[in-house]
Amino acid sequence: VAALTTAQTAALTTAQVVALTTAQVAALKVTQIAALTTTQVAAMETADVGALTSAQLVALTTAQVAALTTAQVAALKPTQIGALETADVAALTTAQVVALTTAQVAALTTAQVAALTTTQVAAIETADIAALPATSIAALTTAQAAALTTAQVVALTTAQVAALKPAQV
Repeated sequence: VAALTTAQTAALTTAQVVALTTAQVAALKVTQIAALTTTQVAAMETADVGALTSAQLVALTTAQVAALTTAQVAALKPTQIGALETADVAALTTAQVVALTTAQVAALTTAQVAALTTTQVAAIETADIAALPATSIAALTTAQAAALTTAQVVALTTAQVAALKPAQV
């Protein structure tokens, strides 16, 4: 599989992409990953997506990340979430944000949290909001802080509340 050109990789059928083993997906070069269509990425087995390296995840385009299914997003390890580029995090759909696990939300960097839209911030599950580091809460823009739902505000930890700036309250 690693010997395929980017054109050959892009020409794989959905069935062929689904048939790739986790080891074969892990062997794909970053250029091959970037050459996959959004349909091919969405067709990848959940376990295969969960096995992608940080370099392979960085190679995904914003459109490819947005094409991931909620099951694929939920299968990503926290370290993989932390490796996503801020533009990729900003491209996550509301359903994908909801699919994030508590450990994945905790792994979001301050820059990634800053890249979230107000709609995405409001979509973070109440149980997950408490997992954000206080530094990430402090970095929320006024608009992002205003987007927090009542349930999310109630779920904030003491450290998170203490990190809020006057403009955020």
